[in-house]
Amino acid sequence: MVKKILLGLVAVVAIVLVLALFQPDSFRVERKALIQAPPEKILPLLTDFKRFGEWSPWEHLDPGMKRSFSPNAAGVGATYAWDGNDKVGAGRMEILSIDAGKVAIKLDFLRPIEGHNTTEHLLKPQGAGTEVTWAIFGPMPFLSKVMSVFVSMDRMIGKDFESGLAKLKAAAEK
Repeated sequence: MVKKILLGLVAVVAIVLVLALFQPDSFRVERKALIQAPPEKILPLLTDFKRFGEWSPWEHLDPGMKRSFSPNAAGVGATYAWDGNDKVGAGRMEILSIDAGKVAIKLDFLRPIEGHNTTEHLLKPQGAGTEVTWAIFGPMPFLSKVMSVFVSMDRMIGKDFESGLAKLKAAAEK
């Protein structure tokens, strides 16, 4: 009986590992929202790390989270690091580029799971408003592939992006 259980467990683990091998080598998750504000009003919310608290879905998950900013917390080269509880973990962001329609940020997670990704905010004028696309993309290391057998990155991150875009909309439309 014990032997059958062990063989069953080995089979399940083998199936999960084989399924993980067939997962993509990279991922991309994105969400969009129409904000009734021009890009010029939205851009400062995205390019000044000290304003992230106005719309980030993660900023208020840990009231004791430690934050540190580079001397210039806004613009290309600005950095923001955080260290918090298990809900927010620890990591660092750096603004890589800014132009009228796009903000690119290097995003490095240190814990609970290490990851190195890029986020983008694309701003496309739509009449009197702006369509904002928030995307994250990066490599899928093997551990992430194993996890994606059970839950997709889209399901893990998508709801947070929707919440953040709703908060961004509220902040920009004030």
